[in-house]
Amino acid sequence: MGGTMTAESAKHRVQWPVPPQDGYTVDDLFTLPDLPPHTELIDGSLVFVGPQRYFHFATIDLLVTGLRSTMPSDFKVAREMTVVLDRRNGPEPDICVVRKEALVDRRQTRFEAADVLLAVEVISPDSESRDRTTKPQKYAAAGIGNFWRVEMNDADGRPVVHVYELDPLTRAYVHTGMYRDRIKVDKPYPIDIDLTEIDNL
Repeated sequence: MGGTMTAESAKHRVQWPVPPQDGYTVDDLFTLPDLPPHTELIDGSLVFVGPQRYFHFATIDLLVTGLRSTMPSDFKVAREMTVVLDRRNGPEPDICVVRKEALVDRRQTRFEAADVLLAVEVISPDSESRDRTTKPQKYAAAGIGNFWRVEMNDADGRPVVHVYELDPLTRAYVHTGMYRDRIKVDKPYPIDIDLTEIDNL
């Protein structure tokens, strides 16, 4: 018998789909069966997310709560929703602030880049290069006005927030500040979050 495979053992193998010649599209991202949660589409390739650290969850909770506390009524805060940048790119920012009218139905699974005012990525070891370079470049090219990159301060385990604003001329982000204990900014609206509150989460 040796190397032959029985039908019984074969059916337990996960069948990963073979990508089409020119890569996947955003439509595939929403129609392929059995994709793991939080799968992203970057340049036509499916990207799977590894297990997350507690820092990741706690930081998202802290920032979502803080963003909502001063948010004008015409905005919404969403966590881990796909943002469609173009046909071949559907990343999933950890947090995004969108125009209220972008939420048309509570069953929806995506937002369009034009409706996103702020995208936030909390860096994870498995996504570091994507979160530092690939995704910000794509968010900027898609015209998303504000981007935050959040990292863990190794010394105290608290978040450090790097804030970027879009330069409309170059369609690239400009670093406008780094915040350790407290983030206080006025774009996309006045925001004031005590980052040391993570110690209570």
